[in-house]
Amino acid sequence: MSTVLAITNQKGGVGKTTTTHSLGEALARTGSQVLLVDLDPQACLTYAVGLDPENLEASLHDVFIGRRATTEVILSTGHCSIVPASIDLAGSEIALATKVGREHALARALAPVRAAFDFVLVDCPPSLGILTINGLTAADAVVIPLQCETLSHRGVGQLLETIADVRAYTQPDLTVLGAVATMFDGRSRHPRDIAADVTTRYGIPVLEPAVPRSIRFAEAPASGLSILDHAPSSSGAAAYRELAVLIRAMTPAWRNA
Repeated sequence: MSTVLAITNQKGGVGKTTTTHSLGEALARTGSQVLLVDLDPQACLTYAVGLDPENLEASLHDVFIGRRATTEVILSTGHCSIVPASIDLAGSEIALATKVGREHALARALAPVRAAFDFVLVDCPPSLGILTINGLTAADAVVIPLQCETLSHRGVGQLLETIADVRAYTQPDLTVLGAVATMFDGRSRHPRDIAADVTTRYGIPVLEPAVPRSIRFAEAPASGLSILDHAPSSSGAAAYRELAVLIRAMTPAWRNA
């Protein structure tokens, strides 16, 4: 059975999509079978892997409304597979709002395909709405991309409150694997202080290494490539390769293999 990781932070622009894509590709290079799930109506992950969200035959929305089976919408891309998104996913929030057990829609959608993968990485939207709740409910563990600045840091407490609610009502075994420091500038003391405070204040480990700020991350989606293919020798690619090895070692599916 696969390990499902929800990549989430309700603050936008902190590197959720980049982390989902880069970490997924890095895990695949360790020999893992990886499924990416784009749970964001903005469909940035879908675009980043080289697909056109506006010209998809089907997407996760079609699964949520019962029009397609999950196996019918999975596409191969790079070293991973993906359940893509489109803007139609915004309509899924409305459709799910009236459904019984709406928090479990993604978990039900993934159930038939989990056995085929070692890792499922869910790119959650920058909100704490029903789609993110679905991502957390379907997950075994949470990875929090964190830009080490004050405004990003302030949102961690609210996210942890939501995770506590999910544990209480829909997924009691959900754990927080740790935070990933993104766009990190080690030359300044402030990012280091923020990272240390996250651990002290919230008890969340900040996984090493931090991912350095680099223009290469902005360039990669334009070519439909992850940082590991666009700039394989960059420090950012090296960081995600190290994080993949660490996360693979930390997750129960691999400890018990």
